[in-house]
Amino acid sequence: MIIRHPIAWGMDRYRSRSRAAASGRHAAHGRARAGSAPAIRRIGIGDLREALMKGIEDFGAYRTDVIFVCLIYPAAGLLLAGIFGGDLLQILFPLVSGFALIGPFAAFGLYEMSRRREQGLPVSWIDALAVLVSPRSGAILTLGLVLMAIFLAWLFAAQLLYLATLGPEPPASIGALLHAVLTTGPGLVLLFAGIGIGFLFAVLVLTISVVSFPLLLDRPVGVTTAIRTSVRAVAANPDTMAAWGLIVAAALAIGSLPLLVGLIVVMPVLGHATWHLYRRVVAPGP
Repeated sequence: MIIRHPIAWGMDRYRSRSRAAASGRHAAHGRARAGSAPAIRRIGIGDLREALMKGIEDFGAYRTDVIFVCLIYPAAGLLLAGIFGGDLLQILFPLVSGFALIGPFAAFGLYEMSRRREQGLPVSWIDALAVLVSPRSGAILTLGLVLMAIFLAWLFAAQLLYLATLGPEPPASIGALLHAVLTTGPGLVLLFAGIGIGFLFAVLVLTISVVSFPLLLDRPVGVTTAIRTSVRAVAANPDTMAAWGLIVAAALAIGSLPLLVGLIVVMPVLGHATWHLYRRVVAPGP
């Protein structure tokens, strides 16, 4: 008898589950075309409330597995903060706040957990990671790279803004940076201009990703179709999607305060809720 390494066993298990899940999805879709455009529904604030409640239910049902998956969020955030915290203190806040720009991609495993629970299938952290070896992984990673490029563009813009206002010398400390931002003219320009530019980046990411990742996971569509569907969903529901964006921003801000530890709870709830929001705004396929 051969005793296998737990990690190797886990990888084989989620590969086999992924293949089985993929076969089931492909059979259900039948002759669905990769470029077909899903229909969009009109939704309201009540739908956001229901999506959040279902997200909380999913988190409660699989709390242990979800927390295991989501430990990576504060760990990655603190690692990045440590990397950029030396001579680049001026982009520490843009780095933390910009986490929302890659959050839709970081939550891909949570969408899968909600999808499996919805269908009555087994759910664990192994099933969440199975997305990485699924037939949809290429499209999901491609869209993830798009969000990463936007995130890096935001950091670059924040650095340029600092150089144009309080630079070129880096701040001596966090306290010195906060004092300069809140008590000097150039600092206030940096503050309000940064909020405005960050808002534009956030709107862009919300528009292209609010339903695109769950759609890529759920149906055999391409990245372009997924992005277009997300844009159409926002265009059809501007007020509701704006409210959703504010909810996400507020929740991430609260979760980031205690050294990003709150993200262990905030991220899974938002991730699960995003799946249920997708179910409400995108009509079922053929």
